[in-house]
Amino acid sequence: MAATTVPDKTTRRHAGRGTAGPKAAGGRGGLSRKLTHNLQAYGFLIGAIICFGLFSWYPMVREFIMSFQQTKRGVTSWVGFHNIKTVYHDPYFWTAWKNTGLFTLYALVIGFAVPFLVAILLNELRHARAYLRVLVYLPVMLPPVAGALLFKYFYNPEYGLFNRILKFFHLPTSQWLDSSHTALISVVIAATWMSMGSATLIYLAALQNIPGELYEAADLDGAGLWSKIWHVTIPQTRLVLSLMLLLQIVATMQEFTNVFLMAGGNGPENSTMTVVYMVYQYGYRYNNFGGAAALGLFLLLVLVGFSGLYARLNRNSD
Repeated sequence: MAATTVPDKTTRRHAGRGTAGPKAAGGRGGLSRKLTHNLQAYGFLIGAIICFGLFSWYPMVREFIMSFQQTKRGVTSWVGFHNIKTVYHDPYFWTAWKNTGLFTLYALVIGFAVPFLVAILLNELRHARAYLRVLVYLPVMLPPVAGALLFKYFYNPEYGLFNRILKFFHLPTSQWLDSSHTALISVVIAATWMSMGSATLIYLAALQNIPGELYEAADLDGAGLWSKIWHVTIPQTRLVLSLMLLLQIVATMQEFTNVFLMAGGNGPENSTMTVVYMVYQYGYRYNNFGGAAALGLFLLLVLVGFSGLYARLNRNSD
């Protein structure tokens, strides 16, 4: 009968090393494949990263630097807080901020609620839904300059479409863009019409993701239309609504095109002068790019504050 040999510790140690070899080689191969895969992904992203750095981050850094500089006769010098003090003591500084705040408020009242209600209406329709979606989105495809000039023609107090409609129904006409009381709200209405298509489609996509069982349960409880909107639709689309609210605040506080083309920038009695139009005046009329950069820095800080408040509220709500 053959004797059974028991492997000593050295034999077991070498045996363990021998079996571990292929696993290590396989691990290195997997790491190499993973690295290659990541390099390919970064290669596809490098173009977007370069564009984002050149057209987003670099202008912000350059604006911050320019707000503390002044250029005269081709010579750039550091002036500290001189530009910030200059624009702060400008007699139209607070007028521009007031008009910007009013523009944002009017845009939220009109441009935030109307697209959401239109999206609810389109979601409830059973016929011609695709046609109506195209019709709602059509103003977005119109060039902004063409849309602004079109509404400027509609607002003409003598031969404009809106005053003709008012005259047809024997209603008092309005001066629209020629009156300090109606110029700003007229621009807001035009801007809302030109941009509501995108917001409507985003809201419509969010509404179609709401489970139908929630509305069926609301019907069993005897809930009416407004009750279902308040207790089902709005809570289920809360994240989309809050994000669109932030994006609309950021967009409306940077309004320039419609104000410049429709009301000439200042408007009657400076009723449509916004912060961005004031930036344009400092940069391209007064040739004071340091002051323009300082005003842009003020606006950037305000928008960063809104973004930080949005992030904090969403974090607390979660």
